[in-house]
Amino acid sequence: MKEASFWHKTARGAECDLCPHHCNLSEGKRGLCGSRINIGGILYSEVYGRPCALAVDPIEKKPLLHFRPGTECLSLACTGCNFRCLNCQNSEISQVLPSEVRSTDFSPEEIVKTCMDSGCRAIAYTYTEPLTYMEYVYDCAAAAHEKGIENILVSAGYVNREPLEKLASVLDAANIDLKSFDDDIYKKISGGSLRPVLDTLITLKERGVWLEITNLVIPSVNDDMEMIRGMCKWLSNNGFSDTPLHFSRFFPCYKMENLPPTPQYTLEKARDIACKEGMEFVYIGNVPGKNGENTYCPQCGKLLVERNGYVITENRLGPDGKCPVCGHTVPGRWQTKHLKWH
Repeated sequence: MKEASFWHKTARGAECDLCPHHCNLSEGKRGLCGSRINIGGILYSEVYGRPCALAVDPIEKKPLLHFRPGTECLSLACTGCNFRCLNCQNSEISQVLPSEVRSTDFSPEEIVKTCMDSGCRAIAYTYTEPLTYMEYVYDCAAAAHEKGIENILVSAGYVNREPLEKLASVLDAANIDLKSFDDDIYKKISGGSLRPVLDTLITLKERGVWLEITNLVIPSVNDDMEMIRGMCKWLSNNGFSDTPLHFSRFFPCYKMENLPPTPQYTLEKARDIACKEGMEFVYIGNVPGKNGENTYCPQCGKLLVERNGYVITENRLGPDGKCPVCGHTVPGRWQTKHLKWH
């Protein structure tokens, strides 16, 4: 275990200042995330250096489509999450206690070595909620930067500004799951609220972290098109018009096994609305073979990056991101051939 960052003593014991829940914990009690615990009046992260999952993934799986396309990343997760999403796809590691899942000891330096040995040029903190074990993420990310390895955060974005700003200093890219544009839905489905997630998007953009946004469209839950229109209008009006937006297909899982998969026409309608509201790069995920993840030039309409699932079949963009037809620069981090370890 390692003493947690961002907490303070209270009359009750220890209050965590990492996320908006502000769990105030008496002796021996855990935060809502399940991985931060008060022992002897000190708040500890119980999962520091104890990943429960390590895998090599294509970077497109995060999903990131404008960041180092065609490369692979080392994906890392520890147990814990500060949300209780009824549709959680990784509940077997996110909604359990650290003692309930097998883990392996890896120091930050060993994680970096594992990344280098695997031939990856980036580490993705993913699968669960990396912000709940941010001490480990930060130390791994700082060690990775020393070797020229990039860092990717895949998160629901439910965090306070001060810890996020610290973490952002060692991040290169992030995909944030914007679960809906309605506070009541956030409370009902995830046990959180909307505003902190919007603040996270703004902070990451301000800090220069490459950002992409995912909205999982769940039938009868957050598929109201006027709500989606309001979300896209907010994004467009707040400087995110050139930020890639992914509408992802829902499949029944966890406590939402009674719902059907998202119809393709629902995703297509959401994409049409997003485009009309000014979003320039709108993708449809989890629908194999439908070309919903191809990248087109927003100025001339030229097909620039053609994808088949996680595989790039053709990339017409150069490392500078310029369209070969009209010269328009497509935002992203397109350079891949000259990434080197230090």
